[in-house]
Amino acid sequence: MDKVQKKVSWDDPEYVETEARHREELGDFSTTLRVLPISALAVGIGVLCAYVALALLRLIGLFTNLFYYGHWGGALVSPAGNHLGWYAVLVPVGGGLIVGLMARYGSERIRGHGIPEAIEAILINGSRVEPKVAFLKPVASAIAIGSGGPFGAEGPIIMTGGAFGSMIAQLFHLTNAERKTLLVAGAAGGMSATFAAPVASVLLAVELLLFEWKPRSLVPVALASVVADVMRRYILGFGPMFPVPRHPLHIGPLSLLGCALAGLLAGCLSALLTLSIYKVEDRFQKLSIHWMWWPLVGGLAVGLGGMIFPQALGVGYDTIATLLQGAVTTKVILGVLLVKWFIWAVSLGSGTSGGVLAPLLMMGGALGGLEAMFLPHEGAGFWPLVSMGATLGGTMRAPFTSIIFAFELTQDSSILLPLLIASVVSHTFTVLTLKRSILTEKVARRGYHLSSEYAVDPLEILFARDVMRTKVAVLPASSSLSEFQKALTDHRQSQRLLPVVDGDGVLVGVVTRGDIYKLFDQGDESLLRRPLRDAVHRKTVEAYPDEPLRSVVYRMAEKRITRMPVVDADTRKFLGLIALDDLLKARARHLEEEKRREQVLSLRVFLPGGGGQEETETQDQAETRAAS
Repeated sequence: MDKVQKKVSWDDPEYVETEARHREELGDFSTTLRVLPISALAVGIGVLCAYVALALLRLIGLFTNLFYYGHWGGALVSPAGNHLGWYAVLVPVGGGLIVGLMARYGSERIRGHGIPEAIEAILINGSRVEPKVAFLKPVASAIAIGSGGPFGAEGPIIMTGGAFGSMIAQLFHLTNAERKTLLVAGAAGGMSATFAAPVASVLLAVELLLFEWKPRSLVPVALASVVADVMRRYILGFGPMFPVPRHPLHIGPLSLLGCALAGLLAGCLSALLTLSIYKVEDRFQKLSIHWMWWPLVGGLAVGLGGMIFPQALGVGYDTIATLLQGAVTTKVILGVLLVKWFIWAVSLGSGTSGGVLAPLLMMGGALGGLEAMFLPHEGAGFWPLVSMGATLGGTMRAPFTSIIFAFELTQDSSILLPLLIASVVSHTFTVLTLKRSILTEKVARRGYHLSSEYAVDPLEILFARDVMRTKVAVLPASSSLSEFQKALTDHRQSQRLLPVVDGDGVLVGVVTRGDIYKLFDQGDESLLRRPLRDAVHRKTVEAYPDEPLRSVVYRMAEKRITRMPVVDADTRKFLGLIALDDLLKARARHLEEEKRREQVLSLRVFLPGGGGQEETETQDQAETRAAS
C-alpha cells in the first residue's frame, strides 16, 4: 500500500504552494511579478536591437556601395544608378554564391525571409536560437540585398533581433515561455528601430509570433519596441519613413466602394504572390544540384531582371516613396508589378536571405498606381497607400498590423478608415482562398501545423462544478474493506477512484480500485478489517467547484493523474468526481455553439397579435418535424 501511496501523495512544498494558489480568488489575468524582471531584460534588448538595426542598415549600404560603385560607405544607395553595364548581371550571382556558401558551411538557419524561421524557433526549438545565427543572418542578408536582391531589411532584422533576444534569455534561468517573450521582444525591437513603427511592431508580434495575448508577454514586448524606437531617434532619426501629402479626412461613398475593390484586388495579388513563391520553391526542389547553388541561380534571375528594370533591385525604399507621392509613370508601375515580382519570387524561392515586407509594400503600391487610373481621385498617392496596406494585410494574414504599419510609415491618420476597409476585404479573400499564408506555408512544409486563430479556450470559462459527476460511489471512513468486498469485486462497477468520507461527508482520502484488489489478493484478514480511514491516501490531489477546467487539466498533467475528487475549498466536504473524459463535455459544448443553428426570434413577434419567443424553433427541431 505504501508503494502505491507514493504515486499520488504530494507532500512536498511545491504541492502545498500549488494547492494554496488554486484556492486564491480567480482574476482576469494570470500574470505574476515575474513580468517585472522579464520587462527589465526586454528594455535592455530594445536598446541593443536599435544598434543591431543600425548595423544591418549600414551593412546593406556598405555592400551595395562595394558591389555596384566600388567604394567604401555605409549610406543606403540604390543599385539602379550603377554604370557597370552588363557586368551588373554578375553582381547578384556573386552575392547568391556567397550566401549559399555561408548557409552550407555556416548555418542553414540563415536561409529564408526571417519570420518563418523565428516562428519555427518559438514553436519547435524552445525559443533557442544558436548564437552564430545572430551574426551570420545579418551579414548574409546584407550581402544578398547589397548585391541587388529585391528584399527588405525587416525579415532579417526580425530574425536577428529575435536571435539576440534569445541569446540574452539563454543566459538566465528562464522558462520556455519567458524565452519566447524575450525572443519576440528582440524581433519587435528590431522592426521598430528599422521602420520607426513601434505600435505596428507590437501588433506584428501578437498576430504572428507570440501566439497569445497575455500581459506577461505583451508588456515586455511593448517596452522593447518603445525603447528601440526612442533609441532610433538618436541614431537614425525620426519618422515617418515615407511622408505623404495629406489626404481628405472624409471620402464619398464611391471612394469607399473603391476601397473595397482595392482590397479585393490586393487579396488576389496576395494570393498570387504566395502561390508564386512556393511554386518556384517546388521547382528548385526538383533540381539535381545541391541547394547551396540555388541562390546563385536566383541571383542570375535577379541580374537579368535588373538589366530590364533597374529599380527592381535592392530594398526599393526610394521607389516606395515615389509611389506614395503619386509621381510615377506607367512604365515604373508595370516594371514593379512584373519584373520585381518575378525576381523576388525566384530569388526568395531559391532560399537566399531577405525580407518580404518591403517588396510587398512596393508591389502593393504599384497595384494602387494602376487603380488610381480609374478610381476616384482622392489626392496624390491615396490608392497606392491603400493598396499597399491591403496587400500587406492579405499576404501576411495580419490586417491590424498592416493598417497601423501603413499609418506609422506615413503618419497620415486620415487613411485609417480606407485602410480598414481594404485590409479586411483583402484578408477575407486570402483566408477563404488559401489554406496557409506566405509565412505559415514554410512552417507547414517542414512538417508542423500552425493555427493563426485566437479564441478563449472553453476550459477557461467552464468550471469543475459544471462537469463533475455527483452520482458516484463513496465509502464511509469508519467501515472496513471486508464489509464491501462483494460490491468492490463486482466487475460491473467501473469507478476506479473511490472517495472515503466521514460521517459529515468530509473527504478523508481516496483509495483506488487497484489498491483494493491487491489487498483482497493478499488475503490478510487483519488488513481487511481495519477502518478505511487507516488505508486511504490522505494527501490527495483535489479540485474545487469554482475553479476553471483549465486549472484542473493543468493539475492532471502536472501530477500525471486522470481523475480527482471535487471538494469544498473551506470545509473539504466531498462534492463529486471529475475525470479526464468529463473535460470533453466542455469541448462538446463549444462544438455545439459552433455548429448548432437556431432561430431565436421570429418576425411574428414584432407584428400585431404576434406570438412570443416560445413559438420559435431551432433548426434541428424544424428538421425533425419536417422528417416526421
